[in-house]
Amino acid sequence: MAIIKSVRGTSPVFGEGCFIADNATIVGEVKIGKQCSLWFNSVVRGDVNSITIGDYTNIQDGAVIHCTYQKAKTVIGSQVSIGHNAIVHGCTIEDNVLVGMGAIVMDHVHVGAYAVIAAGAVVLEGTKVEPETIYAGIPARKVKDVNEAMKLNMYTTAQNYLKYSQWFKD
Repeated sequence: MAIIKSVRGTSPVFGEGCFIADNATIVGEVKIGKQCSLWFNSVVRGDVNSITIGDYTNIQDGAVIHCTYQKAKTVIGSQVSIGHNAIVHGCTIEDNVLVGMGAIVMDHVHVGAYAVIAAGAVVLEGTKVEPETIYAGIPARKVKDVNEAMKLNMYTTAQNYLKYSQWFKD
């Protein structure tokens, strides 16, 4: 059974139809929209600041979502895919973004809509990722623009996670 805990008198709030894997952990001041999925070993830790996640977002296996005490809350938009073992910390991620496997997004980063953070990228504190761009590397830098085919792939990825989550609800 998933670990869902109150911290300092605040409990996580979930929208309609969310899938939460048996060993996911969600604690504290966390608000999650409808039809989201939180996969195996994912951690959403709103113990030191708030975390808000929009609708239809997937937090994949082993991903960690956290924030910084009295300094940086985390806001994740709708239709976002957070890849396996990614770390998203004290930042803002707009709608329709893909954060690749193993990527790290640090405090006070702002990721624009339809951006891609490549697998393994490290987005340093305070970076502004423009909408519809791909950032890759360590430290992450813009490598190219997102095209229409990439946007479709990002949408398909988010939709696939809705489908996968249904397999576990039956």
